[in-house]
Amino acid sequence: MKVLVCTEPGNFEYKTLQKPHLKPGYAIIKIKRIGICGTDLHAFEGTQPYFSYPRILGHELSGELVDFDNAPGFEKGEIVTFIPYFNCGHCIACRMGKPNCCSSIRVCGVHCDGGMVEYLMVPSESLLHGEGLSLDELALVEPLAIGAHGVRRTQIANGENVLVIGAGPIGLGTMEMAKIAGANVIAMDINEQRLQFCKEKLHVSFTLNAAGKDVIQQLAEITNGDMPTVVIDATGNLKAINTGFKYLSHGGKYILIGLQKGEICFSHPEFHKREATLMSSRNATKEDFEKVMLAMKNKLIDPSNYITHRTIFTDVKQEFAQWLNPANGVIKAMVSME
Repeated sequence: MKVLVCTEPGNFEYKTLQKPHLKPGYAIIKIKRIGICGTDLHAFEGTQPYFSYPRILGHELSGELVDFDNAPGFEKGEIVTFIPYFNCGHCIACRMGKPNCCSSIRVCGVHCDGGMVEYLMVPSESLLHGEGLSLDELALVEPLAIGAHGVRRTQIANGENVLVIGAGPIGLGTMEMAKIAGANVIAMDINEQRLQFCKEKLHVSFTLNAAGKDVIQQLAEITNGDMPTVVIDATGNLKAINTGFKYLSHGGKYILIGLQKGEICFSHPEFHKREATLMSSRNATKEDFEKVMLAMKNKLIDPSNYITHRTIFTDVKQEFAQWLNPANGVIKAMVSME
């Protein structure tokens, strides 16, 4: 089968590998769609934590189930997706019902080879039924589930002012899930094109350019002096993360979905006097995947909003680098295998 390998930062190579042979407790999916995510882009740039090369990228996937062992309720030929965070099942996190942060987690396309392949073998327990959703929709479930998990961590109350920093795919999904939870969403980014997308496609309440003047004053005006009670970072940018502490209300919560390699720095007195809560949000759980799929089925989320660029598998190598350029307006690039 043909595969695409990121051999080192900035370089892809097409190679031919043997099709996987089914192992006990596993399933084989014929990949049909590959969504390109920030993890893939950062890996190509060489800025992705927890990463080594060479690596086959890709974990936003959908396809046809062609073979399986120990997957009751599934049928060969059905359209599926899967949860791409493979956990041990017995560490403290798994025992607490948090397999998304398993102490020995293996994320598909990060810690182990991913889905830029014709056939991919995954643990049968990770499979999810297609539920009548399209291949494109199923390939978008995972990034939206990331946002759903972060929003669930916040326990947002109806009418709460929620600032989401970063209007990339993860941030946009976070905004949508926060809206579904009843939040008054404020979108922040430095890209005016992305902010316009938030207004026109997601209908968020307010947008702010983080590079503009008097950002704190604008937030105060929007929130009637309270400041956002929930701030969610979806940038993975160190400067943005550190600055985000300044936007938080007294008694508020700061959730970090974005990830970067450096050290967070903030004023302890300012954080302490607010009795603020700082949380990380890693990956997602089956509950989050199911919530996103239900929202899609109920037309609360329009997946077509996200796909701005399309290509075929054989053209990924030559087109990938251009998706890194903000000027190209990429929200989500979707790869078709055929």
